[in-house]
Amino acid sequence: MSEIETADELQRREFEEALEVKSLRRIISAYLNYPEAAEEDVKRWERSLTKLPPHHKALLSHLPAKFQKLRWCITENSYFIFEMLKMFEPPLDMSQDVDIREDQHLDDVSGSHHFSRSRNLCLCESTSTSGGVDCHCLAEPSSKETCNGKYPSPFNKEQEVDDCKSPPDQDTLYASACCNGKVSSSPPEWLDPSLQLHVPLVDVDKVRCIIRNIVRDWANEGQKERDQCYRPILEELERLFPNRSNENPPACLVPGAGLGRLALEISCLGFASQGNEFSYYMMICSSFILNHTQAAGEWTIFPWIHSNCNSVSDNDQLRPVSVPDIHPASAGITEGFSMCGGDFVEVYSDPSQAGVWDAVVTCFFLDTAHNIVEYVEIISKVLKDGGVWINLGPLLYHFADMYSPEDEMSIDLSLEDVKRVALHYGFIFEKESTIETTYTTNLRSMMQNRYYAAFWTMRKKTKVTL
Repeated sequence: MSEIETADELQRREFEEALEVKSLRRIISAYLNYPEAAEEDVKRWERSLTKLPPHHKALLSHLPAKFQKLRWCITENSYFIFEMLKMFEPPLDMSQDVDIREDQHLDDVSGSHHFSRSRNLCLCESTSTSGGVDCHCLAEPSSKETCNGKYPSPFNKEQEVDDCKSPPDQDTLYASACCNGKVSSSPPEWLDPSLQLHVPLVDVDKVRCIIRNIVRDWANEGQKERDQCYRPILEELERLFPNRSNENPPACLVPGAGLGRLALEISCLGFASQGNEFSYYMMICSSFILNHTQAAGEWTIFPWIHSNCNSVSDNDQLRPVSVPDIHPASAGITEGFSMCGGDFVEVYSDPSQAGVWDAVVTCFFLDTAHNIVEYVEIISKVLKDGGVWINLGPLLYHFADMYSPEDEMSIDLSLEDVKRVALHYGFIFEKESTIETTYTTNLRSMMQNRYYAAFWTMRKKTKVTL
């Protein structure tokens, strides 16, 4: 009987890993599909222009030049994406055969398009002796110099726009190139174009979302949002832990760490900070910025080019943004800074995590839950007695409006109900307010969406021993 169970377990693991490989290929393909999808947008805008009557078209004679500039912006974004992917070390064997149907399943294993809840992948980044940020749980990538500006910018020489009617094809982007004495390395085998999948446009939209998130976390332009969201949290941590020791720094967990800036800022305050992130989209990008950035302002991206709506001027839409605004490895992080990839519930419900953390910080995270009660329960379990939970964010439940055959569970509680659940799990309110903030907002857009986010500090009750 035990041999049959062992065979079943092996079959289950192999199936789950195949699903993960398939999911990761789809995410990588979404990044690789970005140039093509963006080019299709430009072509659609061009087709609309051709349908205008001549006297209307004459009024908009500048638009063809704008469209060519957009193509150069897409090229720059694509180059950043390809360089990022080349430095990614997949935690799985990407060469394995994953020819499985979407509806294929074992008795107790359902198909998933997401990062498996059963695999706790750790992408750990900590201070290295060389001054960089190393990734210890993945194979250490070799150090390679890269250059931004592989293709000329349309904002330097106007004739360059006229010479380029379409963005370089994928093979050109893959090819090695030299500029300013630096060499762009060739891609790994698993990035071969033949392995690329055609993915739904909704997947490519996630890539565009990542580009906007880069601005929020790693650009000067995102400083206003970071001041709105991160500064109150950082100030609260400083208030609550005034006597931090380098020898024994307080431990702070940051679930839903995204691209890692908040976790890094907390580390720089003198905490042993660990960010946790579920999304491979986020993890690929955060690893690149944290581990492979050579200098502040190394890359130029164009985050606002994908919508013509609510722009005051074309220059606003086409403006470049330099990232990162700081060199992460030189920011003064505390030893022990790490990023852990995996599902929050699966990773931190492990008994080894019980009572480990002095603080848990959740920023725009609680509403990512299928079951927010479970989130609160785990936050309580991982905190030490007397530990603090600092939260800032809305309740825009991510799965509330999903209609699919799987019928995704979503427990959508009011703020009052969330507080009631927190009290049940042994929390005491110490501080509470509302903070007005934006999220990945274009500062120069005519439309500004704002949240009135809940901000609180709760403390876990200390158990009374008899």
